[in-house]
Amino acid sequence: MNDNPLIVQGDRTLLLEVNHPLYREVRNEILPFAELVKSPDYIHTYRMTPLSLWNAASLGLTAEAIIETLLKYSKYEMPRHIFQEIHHTVARYGKLKLTLVNDELILTACEEEIITDLLGYTSIARLVLRQIDARTVVIPKYLRGAIKQSLIKLGYPVQDVSGYTDGEPLAVTLEETADFTLRSYQKESVDAFYAGGTVYGGNGVIVLPCGAGKTIVGMAAIARVGMATLILTSNTTSVHQWREEIIKRTSLTPEEVGVYTGQEKQVRPITISTYQMITYRKTDGDFPHLALFHERNWGLIVYDEVHLLPAPVFRMTADIQAKRRLGLTATLVREDGREEDVFSLIGPKKYELPWRTLEEAGFIARASCTEIRVPLIGKERRAYIEAGERQKFRIASENSEKIRVIKELLLQHKNDQMLIIGQYVSQLEFLSEELGIPLVTGRTPHAEREILYAKFRSGQLGRLIVSRVANFAVDLPDANVAVQLSGTFGSRQEEAQRLGRILRPKANNHAYFYTVVSSNSNEEQYALKRQMFLVEQGYTYELIHKEENLRKTMSDFL
Repeated sequence: MNDNPLIVQGDRTLLLEVNHPLYREVRNEILPFAELVKSPDYIHTYRMTPLSLWNAASLGLTAEAIIETLLKYSKYEMPRHIFQEIHHTVARYGKLKLTLVNDELILTACEEEIITDLLGYTSIARLVLRQIDARTVVIPKYLRGAIKQSLIKLGYPVQDVSGYTDGEPLAVTLEETADFTLRSYQKESVDAFYAGGTVYGGNGVIVLPCGAGKTIVGMAAIARVGMATLILTSNTTSVHQWREEIIKRTSLTPEEVGVYTGQEKQVRPITISTYQMITYRKTDGDFPHLALFHERNWGLIVYDEVHLLPAPVFRMTADIQAKRRLGLTATLVREDGREEDVFSLIGPKKYELPWRTLEEAGFIARASCTEIRVPLIGKERRAYIEAGERQKFRIASENSEKIRVIKELLLQHKNDQMLIIGQYVSQLEFLSEELGIPLVTGRTPHAEREILYAKFRSGQLGRLIVSRVANFAVDLPDANVAVQLSGTFGSRQEEAQRLGRILRPKANNHAYFYTVVSSNSNEEQYALKRQMFLVEQGYTYELIHKEENLRKTMSDFL
């Protein structure tokens, strides 16, 4: 035993002492290969999963490097079988390779017994066209995505080096100026994405915090590839922001950049659409807009907010594996557990920087996170007790005591640019009327939204209430305070995106993130789950309890 802060357990979980002087150092070291599972006050629990180890391998980490890190910081002697399990799991990445030989898709194993074992599974055998020898089989080219999906489910992440077909050439340059130039990490991320050059380079996921310039990275990747590009993003606001940035920052003209939405359907060398548009389904079950994937000879497809990729787009992505693919996200966390599909169909993680690293370098704002717990009292407490689990959450989320906290925060931050964000529109409408603050929801016309956003950016408007429509891609760089009134149950990705609304660099480079939670309710547990990803990134939440007026509570119950 020594004074190190890490305990490595036999089930691949890692226990990390939060109050230890080496906590931050160790957290940064294990983050590339382990995922946070629980984050109570004193001990954080991480787990090494096959996917976390394969992503680490895709970033160039070896089993030896991972084990060396664990040995360096472990408090006790490590279970011996952990060494073998890490070696075995990491070695799985690269045991199977896909190559293209004489226009045939070839799956090759490094060991004969692997192919023998895999052909015993019906899910694999039905995808094989023929067997060449003990280590090699032929896969139909159109099943390139399907074989990768099936194999990863069996614990074999395929290294796909079968290359990509070139799309329609497009001359485009990123126009850097004295006021605008690629940051070092943005250039590194594009280099990592394009490693392999013109033949093999061009697939994978780049993970950067909100406010770190993922759109800039996307544009730099488009310029590097130099081909017609389809960009899919989360909402119509994001579509227009992408278009404006591309026209502003590159050599492309407005005529070369089209949007494909419900209002306009322009298919141009650069075309930007939404996941909602692509997955629109007619009453007969048909997806008419999936045809956009074939409307032009795309050389690159950019999946913005790739953690939101819907199931129908996964299916289409499986069919177009010969296209170069770039995923952009602040978090690879998916609430539906389909991270393996992102890995196999979009590509492995190619680049990631911890949020705190960019904060320390001044590239994103320093953020103070606070959870404010307020009492649930009177009739609302009685309704909560009598309700079902899901209804309990809504009652707790819409706790009227939260309005008092909002008013206090408005006074505390009277000179700041504040966003008030919530889940339930009826709650936000009441708050908007009560406080006289404009409200933006999914029902707000696009033109009206843009007017309000413009006023907020110019400083004419210091407060804005927004629904879930503002979770993604709303460019309000001067916002430095966000108050989360209610959220989507335990959505970790939503928590990260909402904090991201206020992380753009600012004059004093400090931001404040508040989440208001009903105490002694199930909202507390969901809030802890929502915070997990940000805790993994190094953020801590100060906890403030608002005193409960016990006399009022008792009188309401009597």
